[in-house]
Amino acid sequence: MSAEIVVEVVERPAWRSVVAAFSALRPQQWTKNLLLFAGIVFAAKLGDASRWVEAGAAFAAYCAASSAAYLVNDVRDREADRVHPLKQRRPVARGDLSVRTALVLAAVLAIVALVLAVALGGESVALLGAFACLQAAYSLRLKHVVLVDVAVIASLFVVRAAAGAVAVRVPISPWLLVCTGLLALFLALGKRRGELVLVESQAAPGRPVLDGYSLQSVDRMGMVVAFATVVVYSAYTVSAHDSRALPATILFVVFGLFRYVHLIRRRGLGEEPDQVLVTDKPILVAVALWVAACAAVLAAG
Repeated sequence: MSAEIVVEVVERPAWRSVVAAFSALRPQQWTKNLLLFAGIVFAAKLGDASRWVEAGAAFAAYCAASSAAYLVNDVRDREADRVHPLKQRRPVARGDLSVRTALVLAAVLAIVALVLAVALGGESVALLGAFACLQAAYSLRLKHVVLVDVAVIASLFVVRAAAGAVAVRVPISPWLLVCTGLLALFLALGKRRGELVLVESQAAPGRPVLDGYSLQSVDRMGMVVAFATVVVYSAYTVSAHDSRALPATILFVVFGLFRYVHLIRRRGLGEEPDQVLVTDKPILVAVALWVAACAAVLAAG
């Protein structure tokens, strides 16, 4: 028995368990929660240190809640993930992180998220609860329903945007919520497109909902949603009373959308086209310039 324990320790050093646990949190997905800072940007409260602390607490809460959901989902889907060309690399599916450890870590993160939300107030708790319920419904059932699956993904982003505004105590802009929902829907359709490409190119097993999609239908819906996103954002900038210079930021939005479409169609990206948003330099520059321009225009206004 002691020999077996020694072997186990040698094969699984502590640092490997820590790395596996951190990887299972999917920190690369935390960029989605940067949307929680949109409220403080569009409310032109960039110089208010206390609101930055509140926005930071909200960001941490949603990172914790998201990671908890990812861990639970990985435990549920570990058998299917083991035969998937990409998902088999996940720590739970690979066996680098035990089921028990994953669930305990998920529970701890859920508690951390709740504590942070309580500190921000009742509305923040309600929004975090809605976020958790949507994620659970998506994982258990809705991710298998055509179009509803991408609509739920978009709704999760809308909740993030609303939570960011509530956390820093600024009015929730309907324009911000609509633009967020449309942009998130566009990205969700891009993800489904990437999954379809992967299934067709590698004859890999895909999620059942993909049977209800085709490359042609996803491309058409994606372009419609992209056009709607530009129209709605343009209408917001033109009608905004904060500053007449805000329409100058439209160009960054159009470039980012078209650049994304170009990459996912021309470069044959796999199942994770959303990683383009954090790896493609032109898109990163466009986003940075858009944020800087919006902050400057709104602050001046």
